[in-house]
Amino acid sequence: LRRENQELRRLSGTPDDLIGDSHVLSNLRATMRRVAQTGSRILIEGPPGSGKELAARLIHNWSDRSGGPFITVSSARLHPDRVEEALFGVEGGDAATRVGMFEQAHGGTLFFDEVADMPLEAQGKILRVLTEQSFPRLGGNQPVRVDVRVLSSTSRDLKHEIEKKRFREDLFYRLAVVPIGMAPLETRRED
Repeated sequence: LRRENQELRRLSGTPDDLIGDSHVLSNLRATMRRVAQTGSRILIEGPPGSGKELAARLIHNWSDRSGGPFITVSSARLHPDRVEEALFGVEGGDAATRVGMFEQAHGGTLFFDEVADMPLEAQGKILRVLTEQSFPRLGGNQPVRVDVRVLSSTSRDLKHEIEKKRFREDLFYRLAVVPIGMAPLETRRED
């Protein structure tokens, strides 16, 4: 139901392109179209309100994974005690098995919104999944393999967060294979 709800919201009114004709925005669109066809992880950086989630949705829609789900993870809401349950699911018998967000995004895209807000403990668990491409559900022993493209966004300077020991450097390099900067509207007066 959650996935169907997200799909209906996407179909009902989400803009299907970045609005504007400036040179900066044209270059950004071209870059996004180019990297959409790769399987690379992308870190979208920019101030609040600059369209980071819209950019992530466009990259997903322009990719070979467009027929798959687009699942958004609000990083700030990941509680360290419940991160495994939310991301990896729970296995406790046939009736109690719940899939997590990684499995929900299988064949599609998992988008970590404001990844700098993610608790440090959760960062380590995400790093392990990105490295191994599999994980066990909470309470389970069998590894679950998923085919998921990971996109993330931040409005903070992650290198500064790394210096302050609030963000893992190894996770930064796993997520920022292709960094994309969203220009704020104030720098695009013609738009």
